[in-house]
Amino acid sequence: MLGLRTTIYKVSDLEKAKEWYAKAFDTKQYFDEPFYVGFNICGYELGLLPEDGILKDKADSVLSYWGVDDIHKTYQKLIELGAKEHEKPTNVGGELMVASVKDPWNNIIGIIYNPHFKIEKTLTD
Repeated sequence: MLGLRTTIYKVSDLEKAKEWYAKAFDTKQYFDEPFYVGFNICGYELGLLPEDGILKDKADSVLSYWGVDDIHKTYQKLIELGAKEHEKPTNVGGELMVASVKDPWNNIIGIIYNPHFKIEKTLTD
């Protein structure tokens, strides 16, 4: 295993989602096709896939957390962009905090503040 590489969110309106995620993550997509939109988030892939219809409920069984420097500021920004509360910023021990929101397509976006986590380089780096 080499670690996580990609998180994919399925959306019913790819054009609107592309704009929303560009604002939410302060970046533009690097790959833009009708079947997939890709963003590079500090070396990790955030992908958008079109889905047919609108799903009301999406599973909570797997959560991906995007690292942030200021969890309260990021959480508030996502809410102001139209996301809905899923889990308010919560201390989970020491300095670690997590939160999550639902995007306008009901995907869960997790955010985490963890000052102890550092990306490890592999031998091929």
